[in-house]
Amino acid sequence: MAFTGFTEKDFDLFTIDGLDNRMDAIKSIVRPKLELLGEQFAPTLSTMTGDEMFFHVAKHARRSVNPPDDTWVAFANNNRGYKKHPHFQIGLWETHVFIWFALIYEAPNKEQFGKAFEKNIKQIRQQIPGDFVWSGDHTKPGATTFSDMTEEEFSLLIQRLQNVKKAEILCGVHIDRDTAIKMNGNETIKTIENTFETLLPLYKMG
Repeated sequence: MAFTGFTEKDFDLFTIDGLDNRMDAIKSIVRPKLELLGEQFAPTLSTMTGDEMFFHVAKHARRSVNPPDDTWVAFANNNRGYKKHPHFQIGLWETHVFIWFALIYEAPNKEQFGKAFEKNIKQIRQQIPGDFVWSGDHTKPGATTFSDMTEEEFSLLIQRLQNVKKAEILCGVHIDRDTAIKMNGNETIKTIENTFETLLPLYKMG
């Protein structure tokens, strides 16, 4: 089965009330697409990074009351999980698709990455396009466009990664839902591939 792209239905399911009902919709509507993207990009990222990459589709297993506001597939060089490792993600909120390189609060090597980013700050400015976005919190849908960030703001994000236990850093692209719906499967896959290629230096830095 080939990935055919995202539809209105994929985004609308995040308006369904109740944990069980929304989870049922995620499992039947979006999860098969995330599985397809996982199978597609695990070998691609393995080749790109030189590490064997495994994909992990979000299960939302810890939730007992609140339904998830987003869902995703993550890729890391560990077959048991991704949260403690630098990883790549493809996923969606009600408003947009996200394609990330991410280090979240559980990663023990955040300080090491933060130091590497600080050392290569000029290089990052040159390599990561201005229309890419950065975030310091994977649980919130918002992010800041790189061209809108001052050098001081970017520097603070990197320093925080080194010094604050709960700090996170994510970089990538947001595709708003209307644009994502208009893209066919091949266009979406090409966009993801190009994004991962652009983000690769961040993965390699650590």
